[in-house]
Amino acid sequence: MSDQDTSLPGELSAAEAAVVVATGRASIVDVREQVEWDAGHIAGALLLPLSELTGRLGELPDGDLVIVCRSGARSEMVCSALIQSGRAAANLIGGMLAWAGAELPIEPPGGHVL
Repeated sequence: MSDQDTSLPGELSAAEAAVVVATGRASIVDVREQVEWDAGHIAGALLLPLSELTGRLGELPDGDLVIVCRSGARSEMVCSALIQSGRAAANLIGGMLAWAGAELPIEPPGGHVL
């Protein structure tokens, strides 16, 4: 993804997602369950568990979205549905496992991926 892109591609690496979020181009939406979130999550992310998402779609932030789960499978499904509904969204390839593997920060301090 180049710095001149104005819309999100359908997928982002952890490093790309970190840049997109840090520059304010997108919001992170975490679709894991509460117990996974509590173990460790991306700072500033919004937790909307997949099991509750249908009833909470109105809570999605405006603008571009980066969707994350543990490995990228759940978030890929959500991302595809959002794109089909007209939203600008990208799946974080490899999910939180990739984020942690890239040594990007996880909250709370000492947090980990379940």
